[in-house]
Amino acid sequence: MNIELFFQYLVAGVTYGTIYAIVAIGFNIIYNTTGIINFAQGEFVMLGGMTAVTLHAFLPLPIAILSAVMITMVIGALIEITFIRWLISPSVLRMIIITIGISILVREIALHIWGAGVKALPYFSGTAVSAISIGDVHISPQVLWVIGVSAVMVICLNLFFTYTLPGRQMRACSANRDAARLCGINAKNMVTLSFVLSAGIGALAGCVVSPITYVQYDGGTALAIKGFTVAILGGLGNSMAAVAAGLLLGILESFSIWVMPTAYKDVISISILLLILFVRPSGLFGSKEAAQLKEF
Repeated sequence: MNIELFFQYLVAGVTYGTIYAIVAIGFNIIYNTTGIINFAQGEFVMLGGMTAVTLHAFLPLPIAILSAVMITMVIGALIEITFIRWLISPSVLRMIIITIGISILVREIALHIWGAGVKALPYFSGTAVSAISIGDVHISPQVLWVIGVSAVMVICLNLFFTYTLPGRQMRACSANRDAARLCGINAKNMVTLSFVLSAGIGALAGCVVSPITYVQYDGGTALAIKGFTVAILGGLGNSMAAVAAGLLLGILESFSIWVMPTAYKDVISISILLLILFVRPSGLFGSKEAAQLKEF
């Protein structure tokens, strides 16, 4: 493999790894606050991209994206209020089944609204054929948008959980929900906020990657599997570790094309997921909560 091809694979791996990391962070936001593993997280990415494509027919691109994110956040809140809030101490297995059911429901509704066709937003800057050249390596401007926006989201989320009152309240619910209630924190509202946040970052990610990967009604399923793999790989609940795990998985998938057909690329993520669950269920960074998944 020559140097140019090596860096092209590396850039592709970083791009896709960043997407997986954002989906995994959505998993972790909800898990940290509620203990719920939301397998409908990939649908938030799909909804963001699809909604933005529809709105862009009538609105400028920035407003269409902002509106799509807001609409998806409202949908996230409605999902929590409709399907989650009324449950009293549900088992983790029950919650997994419910969120899988939500994923199927959202996917079928999306099929009826948008059909089975593939859709995409235009490139935020430049065109599909324009590229930034660094030596012999050519990078699409949209790749820089993906990495840049994702980095800003990670930084903003870190600041939110560290310095804002709602962020601290969500962390308190994560540490001990009963103690948080005794301190006057409305735990139910924090759960709703966690769904709103995860839906928002998922939708924004869906908009940013849409020009590269395109969006389709059933695209959320694969992203959910990849995001869950990254969340487990980094240690369930550890959002910063999810970034490193996402980049690792993305790069492994990218370079796997060098040694096996593209059709087998998804085998990498499934194999890593099974390996981690059987050998090291706590993940690379040793989150003890992740090990509980082995009991199911």
